Amino acid sequence: MKVTFARHCGFCSGVRRAVDTAFSVPPENTYVFGQLIHNREVTGKLSERGIRTVETTADVPSGARLIIRSHGVGKAVYEECARRGIAIIDCTCDFVKRTQRIVERESGNGKTIVIVGHREHPEVRGLLGWCAGESFVFASEEEDLTPLTQKNCVIVAQTTFSEQLFLKITENIRKVCQKTVEIFKTICYTTIWRQKEAEEISRNSDAVIVLGGLNSSNTGKLCEIASKYCGRVFRLECADDFEYEKFLLFERVGIIAGASTPDWQTQEVLFKMEENNAEVQATTMMDVVEGIDKEERYKKGQIITARIVSATDEGVYVSASGKLEILLAKEELVCDEYSREAYAEKVGTEIELMVVEISPKVKLSEKMLAKIREEEAQLKDIAEGKEFSVTCTGFNKGGLTAELGTYPVFIPAREIRSGYVKELDKYVGKKLRLRVQKPEDIRRTGRKEIIASQRVILEEERAAREAAKAEKEAAFFESIQEGDVVEGKVERVTSFGAFVSVNGFDCLAHISDLSWAGVKNVTDVLEIGKRYEFKVLRVDRTNKKVSIGYKQLQPQPWELAAEKYAEGDVVHGKVVRIVPFGAFVELERGVDGLVHVSQITHEWLDNPTSILTIGQEVDAKILAFNPAERKITLSIKALQPRPEQEPRPEREPRERREDDRPRNRKGGRRNASEEEEEDYSQWTENAGGFSTSISELLGNSDAEEKKED
Repeated sequence: MKVTFARHCGFCSGVRRAVDTAFSVPPENTYVFGQLIHNREVTGKLSERGIRTVETTADVPSGARLIIRSHGVGKAVYEECARRGIAIIDCTCDFVKRTQRIVERESGNGKTIVIVGHREHPEVRGLLGWCAGESFVFASEEEDLTPLTQKNCVIVAQTTFSEQLFLKITENIRKVCQKTVEIFKTICYTTIWRQKEAEEISRNSDAVIVLGGLNSSNTGKLCEIASKYCGRVFRLECADDFEYEKFLLFERVGIIAGASTPDWQTQEVLFKMEENNAEVQATTMMDVVEGIDKEERYKKGQIITARIVSATDEGVYVSASGKLEILLAKEELVCDEYSREAYAEKVGTEIELMVVEISPKVKLSEKMLAKIREEEAQLKDIAEGKEFSVTCTGFNKGGLTAELGTYPVFIPAREIRSGYVKELDKYVGKKLRLRVQKPEDIRRTGRKEIIASQRVILEEERAAREAAKAEKEAAFFESIQEGDVVEGKVERVTSFGAFVSVNGFDCLAHISDLSWAGVKNVTDVLEIGKRYEFKVLRVDRTNKKVSIGYKQLQPQPWELAAEKYAEGDVVHGKVVRIVPFGAFVELERGVDGLVHVSQITHEWLDNPTSILTIGQEVDAKILAFNPAERKITLSIKALQPRPEQEPRPEREPRERREDDRPRNRKGGRRNASEEEEEDYSQWTENAGGFSTSISELLGNSDAEEKKED
């Protein structure tokens, strides 16, 4: 005899939690609302513990404990318990709770609630207790649906109802209803799996045993399905009902158990079959028994699809097979902040998970799967040459090491930057910008590893900067000409001038080209960070140099002097230079005049230094003013009273000798014509305004410095 045992059998998650809770709470003063599960044996054991079953809250004393079974109850029960101080131990199945929330929400929005299920079933009665408005219950496709013609309907299902029948009824409602129809498929996923497996087993069996409570709705559905595909279906409430003799002639026997059937009852049936059938190998029978509670075999790194079956404060329970439930810790979920209520709404939905551990128990993670997939997507871009960043975590003699998620990264020493890198340890903790040069640099054989380079990025950027700079310089020198007036920003100053950025190119404004009066410090005229207008003086396209001037756009002091000074004016100035033939007096920056030695005092002077000193301030009268030639002749003695003259003693005329004649520049004696020319020069040029000013003399030294630069 070949025995086929359904994988999806025994307690579902909701029933198991309710039974485990009922057998763990103190029995004193504890009640259960209605039959905990549709199984006579389990109900009897609860009664033996001292837990009483009640049908109404009126039978529960105030202050007692009340267990709400997995079928759930109406809203009024919660309100009554709260009013009377009855402590609720809520074991309502999460799938049922989800349906209750849908009914309460949509009913409150004015929708007509349609429940596809059996009106007498405790779950349906509980759902009706959450309806605030009009509601209907249908259990057959033959029922009259015309009352729904003008209704805005919301359809839900009893969680243990037949999926096929639910689809037929909802299709009929769609045909009848002339307004909106919104369908929530609230049948429990375990119910669907059990029903599909019941069909498959019954198709391939000579006889089928359906084990479960006689008043269990889900067990009844399994029996109905099996009867459609197999002519010999035996419904057993417990192992005591099993009669082996009825199965002697069957070669293939299928065993199906309802959601309210404890595992021990199924095991008893299997053991009885083993005891009475010597031809059935014991190992085969033991494998079947052990397989009831045996966990699925998973592999580390395996990706599975699981369904959320319940939500707790620690996380959610998921099942990939419909039987085994595994806790998915809230830390392993992809969510900003875990909320039990939020995930309770997701009960019944499927999620993809990764197996991250298999020993000592299976551990699943949604977060790790998301991370791996993100890495795979990133790895695809990296293989195509996209830049990525990592932080260096270590080094070896060959280069640097890092990690990109779960992938190790290696950067050879020659690929860190241009040139030889000697001290690799200095890169530990630093961020690196990397790129793989070839797709084969991502090794997928054996240990996955990414071999990358930072040097290629740095060299490309340097080449791009140089190309951009060359292009910018070419455009700059093509557009600029000598004599142009340009605007620039002073970037930095030196002792010999200022570097000014003109359209992004550094131009030099020499210190001698900043002011007509001459300056000692660049910052006396220009301020770093400010913008000024300059005149282009020279453009050296070969050496990529541009000289600019600031003073060339400013008025010269002598151009304004004509408005300030006139012959006969008395002026005040400072002696800035003394020469044998007189002294230069600065009237203002860039404007000076000459006081000839003969105009210093009424007395005869051999040397001006006997009267004047450098820095001495004096008053003088303008004798002559020629702005075109930049000459001012000054007289100090003109402001002094003329002394009384004493008659000079007459000298005897002396014959002039040849040796008395002054020597010329070549060392020879000057002739009479040379002496006359010198006297004229001193009295016409020096006395009448010497053409060389102090600023021009200073400018000569600056020009020499600029030439050196």
